[in-house]
Amino acid sequence: MKRWTILIVMLVGLLSLSSCGAQPATMTPPDQSPRLFLTRTKHHTTADQHHQRALVSFLERKMLTDQGIYTNYADTTTRQAGKATGHELLSESAGMWLLYLAQTKQFKRFRTFYQATVKTFGDHGQFSYRYDPRNHKRFAVNATLDDLRIIRALNTYDALTGSRRYRQAATTSSLAYADFKVLHYYQQNSPKGRKHYRQQLKVVKGGYLGDVFPLYAASFNWHTLAYSTKNLNTSEALETLLHLAEIGQLRAASKGWLVQQVQRHQLYNGYTTAGSASDTGQSAGNYALAAMIFAVEHDQANYRRAMRAVWANQITQGTMTGALGDAQTRQSYSFNNLTAILAANY
Repeated sequence: MKRWTILIVMLVGLLSLSSCGAQPATMTPPDQSPRLFLTRTKHHTTADQHHQRALVSFLERKMLTDQGIYTNYADTTTRQAGKATGHELLSESAGMWLLYLAQTKQFKRFRTFYQATVKTFGDHGQFSYRYDPRNHKRFAVNATLDDLRIIRALNTYDALTGSRRYRQAATTSSLAYADFKVLHYYQQNSPKGRKHYRQQLKVVKGGYLGDVFPLYAASFNWHTLAYSTKNLNTSEALETLLHLAEIGQLRAASKGWLVQQVQRHQLYNGYTTAGSASDTGQSAGNYALAAMIFAVEHDQANYRRAMRAVWANQITQGTMTGALGDAQTRQSYSFNNLTAILAANY
């Protein structure tokens, strides 16, 4: 198989950059096995595995295609310029499905789906973030967490198979989202790489909004050297907490806030930087992210509480049996489904 040089975009944190002055740097992967990418916690129950099997069955029957995974179970007549809808495909979903296949040791299916991912989203060594099979349109390259998800999946495959099949070199420029575990793996072997890693972590941690509302700013502007005051997307905010937790840098105040929201069942989809809800909707995907954070923190009680909130959204009868969503409106989003599948492996 052709080994790609993947573009990892290095923002200096799990933050969207409006601009970046960083210079590209090429890094080769370390010699040691990438076993740090393996999930070592075992907080899930047999009930979680039962729910997960039903969800995987739905996904494979109704949303998985030879090219990727539908963004939503229900298709749309018209497309939106700013975001994927209906039966459009996202590299985000491909990365999460690849990680599931690797974690469950479905290695042949992993190789086949990775080849399909490259064919669908591949664009000169990078990955487009979105593809519309209706008109065969591949959208501009999205240098975000999506690429890092795929890289984590590839390294998980190599760790479980003992191979170097996908442990490819990585080119770095500006990062829109920082998965610190992935970045440390590629940057640990040189003084320059270690310095870059420390700088990224410093910028992320500098976006802390305070103990009253202990999340992190949505973005950092390199021209003004200022953090954004725009509202937070909770999924992105929780990804930041997860990546910090994975390297032992999650603040107690952040965990305490998350525990409170989950216990009250008030984990809303959006917040202002002052901490008030800007979007009072809730999603199974956010509760699944919360469960992952609790698992990494070895907090089984709150992991279980978050997973119960996830499965409360599961459809139990009809053509959408197993899906997380709404049977009446036929809405079932790949992000929620795939995040729950991964959370059930912790």
